[in-house]
Amino acid sequence: MDLGSSMMISTSGMKAQGARMRIIAENMANSSSIAPSEGEDPYRRKVISFTNQLDRELGVRTVQVDKIAKDRSDFGRRYDPGHPAADADGYVRTTNVEALVESNDMREAQRTYQANLSAVDAAKTMMMRTLDLLR
Repeated sequence: MDLGSSMMISTSGMKAQGARMRIIAENMANSSSIAPSEGEDPYRRKVISFTNQLDRELGVRTVQVDKIAKDRSDFGRRYDPGHPAADADGYVRTTNVEALVESNDMREAQRTYQANLSAVDAAKTMMMRTLDLLR
């Protein structure tokens, strides 16, 4: 594999982690949402999955976003009998987004993005040194 291919692989990883960070940011922005009215669902957490795809032009496998799905875990409940969305028992359904989980996912996505960026920088440095040797 040449340095250009390794840069493309790392770049695809950076794009995938960028998409992951956007989904996490959306989840965090909606972490305090509740059901708008009785019987309706609040915001449901989104999760992203990745897949390897063959880039025929480069002849290497790159990472791509496979799908963005909704997390099917249970919603939370908060006791607020005066709220218009409260059920007969006085509970309001809250989102299934956990801020701690999202912040950990964001930290992991940032570190993975940074690792891919470091790989691109290393390949770029090796290319520049090779050109310097050829002069």
